[in-house]
Amino acid sequence: MAGEYQSDKKDMSNRSARIIETVETVSLRAQIPRTSLKRGNKIRPLLFLLLFGCLAAAPINAADTLRWETNKVSADIRSTELTAVLEKVAAVTGWHVFVEPETLHTVSTKFSNLPPGEALHKLLGDVNFFLMPDAKQPKLYVFRTRMQNATRMVHPAPIAAKESKSKVIPNELIVRLKPGAKIEDIAKLLGAKVIGQIDGINAYRLKFDDQSAADGARDQLSSNSDVASVENNYLFNAPEMVQPSSMSAPPLQLNVNPPTGNGRVIVGLIDTAVQSLGPELDRFLSPQISLAGEAQLDSNTPLHGTAMAETMLRTFQLLGNGSTSVTIQRYDIYGPNEAADTFTLAKALAEAINAGANPISLSLGSRTDSQIVRDIISQGNDKGVNFFAAVGNDAGPQMDFPAGDPGATPVTALERNGQNASYANNSKDSAVGAMGTVIVPFGGQSFSVSGTSPATAIVAATAANLMETSHITASEANSRLLSSPTRTTIPGK
Repeated sequence: MAGEYQSDKKDMSNRSARIIETVETVSLRAQIPRTSLKRGNKIRPLLFLLLFGCLAAAPINAADTLRWETNKVSADIRSTELTAVLEKVAAVTGWHVFVEPETLHTVSTKFSNLPPGEALHKLLGDVNFFLMPDAKQPKLYVFRTRMQNATRMVHPAPIAAKESKSKVIPNELIVRLKPGAKIEDIAKLLGAKVIGQIDGINAYRLKFDDQSAADGARDQLSSNSDVASVENNYLFNAPEMVQPSSMSAPPLQLNVNPPTGNGRVIVGLIDTAVQSLGPELDRFLSPQISLAGEAQLDSNTPLHGTAMAETMLRTFQLLGNGSTSVTIQRYDIYGPNEAADTFTLAKALAEAINAGANPISLSLGSRTDSQIVRDIISQGNDKGVNFFAAVGNDAGPQMDFPAGDPGATPVTALERNGQNASYANNSKDSAVGAMGTVIVPFGGQSFSVSGTSPATAIVAATAANLMETSHITASEANSRLLSSPTRTTIPGK
């Protein structure tokens, strides 16, 4: 029976189209993160790859697109390696994809609304393929000689965040007052409602009846001597999606190492909610602080924050030889929503600083800078707090914020050769780099997450480990990461 699987592509077209099941419509800006760690410089890439169960991926052009619906597929791909195309197919379909080693060529194709079988012919070029139906997860085999030789599993590409990464929230303003001023008086005068405040810095979130009222209030506030600053409140999308993976990661076994006299190091993780990792690992998680409502927790799929927490713990396991005294303080700024806002991010930063979290990990970003976020980070720096923030995954000419703020240390994802991943935003050679794809187990399954997010979690955890094991300050740990490579990071990226 196995020998019969070696059908040529013409025979397979109709059969492939018939057995393709409904998949969710996904419109992508093609980005293929790679995992990487530079060889030499005292870095051990093989050990770290084994820890996270990751494989490198081939680059795909940032302008390439692939849209896959139930019975029609559209693509615009230019001079892209076949492996990268297969990774994108695996991501948008959910299939297990296997390729015969050394089945390599460059794909250039453009088409619209083709049936899936015909689309595969266009996408795969001059190779054979067989799509094996499966109720849970079909398997696509791509080969030149025999189907049995398609043994190399293709890792799914990361699904990019929504293209609109920041958006002004209508009818809202963020206002900071000078000492002694009362927001109640100002809000009453402007006809606004106070719907949020950040203790200690006189910052308030005001909501107005309509945009016209907000615009008029902004003019009045700008000329009010009691007002220190006024700015818009922006929405920014949730980080990269976590995707099912057929790969697996080694078991995570971490022992509690009692802190020394210097006290326990606390990493602040500002992200989505973090689900339970099990009774043993939950010992390393402080109670979750929800700032945007209670998240809807799925017992079958990890949230982004869960993947980041798991990534940190795996970094502690590697660097601490299976034990750590570091804990993770979780701040959920998304709740049940698809996006967070700059005011809630600022509130989480202020609370994390006041609670003693240091360093603080920010696997998130917005295209729009926020004065209040920038100022809180600066105030945290004055207290010795360090912030690690993802540069973003749009292959853009500049970093997202807060990575682009002067007080944050930018983090980028690396390719296998130690160079910046093609999808990572330009960090102007100032970022610390780390592996960009990790595999995490959850609910009996494996999931992957790729981008500058997991790299940021790795770098923040590495800083915390340096603080714990070398008994140094967060600023000293940050300086080391910026000047010298470690087992998990490379500076100057």
